[in-house]
Amino acid sequence: MTASDSPATEDAESLRRRAVEALTSARERTGVLTGCVDDPDLTAQHSPLMSPLVWDLTHIGNQEEQWLLRTVGGREPLRPDIDSVYDAFEHPRASRTSLPLLPPDEARGYLAEVRGRVLDVLERAPLRGGPLLETGFAFGMIAQHEQQHDETMLITHQLRSGPAVLTAPAPPPAPADAALLPAEVRVPGGPFGMGTSAEPWSLDNERPAHHRFVPSYFIDTVPVSNAAYQDFIEDGGYHEPRWWAPDGWAQIREHDVRAPLFWRRDEGGRRWLRRRFGLLEPVPPQEPVLHVSWYEADAYARWAGRRLPTEAEWEKAARHDPASDRSRRYPWGDEDPTPAHANLGQRHLQPAPVGSYPEGASPLGVRQLMGDVWEWTASDFLPYPGFAAFPYREYSEVFFGDAHKVLRGGSFAVGQVACRGTFRNWDLPVRRQIFSGFRTARDASPDSSYSPEAF
Repeated sequence: MTASDSPATEDAESLRRRAVEALTSARERTGVLTGCVDDPDLTAQHSPLMSPLVWDLTHIGNQEEQWLLRTVGGREPLRPDIDSVYDAFEHPRASRTSLPLLPPDEARGYLAEVRGRVLDVLERAPLRGGPLLETGFAFGMIAQHEQQHDETMLITHQLRSGPAVLTAPAPPPAPADAALLPAEVRVPGGPFGMGTSAEPWSLDNERPAHHRFVPSYFIDTVPVSNAAYQDFIEDGGYHEPRWWAPDGWAQIREHDVRAPLFWRRDEGGRRWLRRRFGLLEPVPPQEPVLHVSWYEADAYARWAGRRLPTEAEWEKAARHDPASDRSRRYPWGDEDPTPAHANLGQRHLQPAPVGSYPEGASPLGVRQLMGDVWEWTASDFLPYPGFAAFPYREYSEVFFGDAHKVLRGGSFAVGQVACRGTFRNWDLPVRRQIFSGFRTARDASPDSSYSPEAF
């Protein structure tokens, strides 16, 4: 897809096809994640950090009913009695097993009934006239919501004990040129277009588009690898307080953190092993490091004499094309992702080796900015200038502030519909169960040709 044939210019039938494809893809993935375990596993709480899988399952259907049947379609409620039970803001995750949850068979039946009626609404909706209908936004929003809960359920699978129940092929090996890549890329200083006002299914925190001045900086060509992170561990990184933010140092001392989550030494203490979706395996040295908190990423960067990139630096590296002086939808251009561009959508159950996906590189040659691992940035989750909450405050606005850090780029667990150069994720800096990694940056000498005061 190019900028000239973006969804904003599509006719209604084309938009309907896109919406059906997005909704169908998400539902197929939901079926895989909930169909591979028996009912006791669906109703169990595998970690206090996560909901029972059956809660996520019914919550997906309840959100779809509320937005697409009731709000968009004007239909009578199917199950108003469960709205409160599946309100994510009313009940913390750790308490959801005590709720009167629908049993798995009833939950599946509810989802199927809602979806059947939603497809009827979609067939009749004009997809014009009002922000929820325009370009099929409400349908795209719900497809993204389901894919985000699919990623959440995949995290629950990673936390779940027991044998492996999910399968997927390993990613292809890194291309031959991966070993020859420069360690870092210089990004020239100057303004660029950050955020979007045109991406039809973008969410409120991605809006509006605005100009941001960013001084020159260097950024890692690839994410930090397991091998590089092991150097930090072996150099005593977890035992040296000078690398850590005070809150991070307190966290690792309190919880005796000595390595990324799910890592452990083998019996001889000679090598690192990791648990991945029920499998115990050696830590692959050339994969991006995974399951690290913001504090761990920040400490590594300090140890390496570098820092985490700001959110603006990350997005400029991912989107700005110096040749045309425009911001792309993705690092490689405006066309939607293909398997040649990025590791997305649970196609693989692990990151690809660093240096993979040369076809997905940015104009300056930065790789793997989309997919593989969410990348922590130095930035707090804050609104853009001119932000307006839509369609409800609880999606973004209630999370703004210095409590949450921004992650960018998506992971191997992110659905394509919920991944783009402007997409913003956020989480608490202590979180490690998420599919998070990072890359580092450093300042460069100023560019005399640019002045931030001019923008």
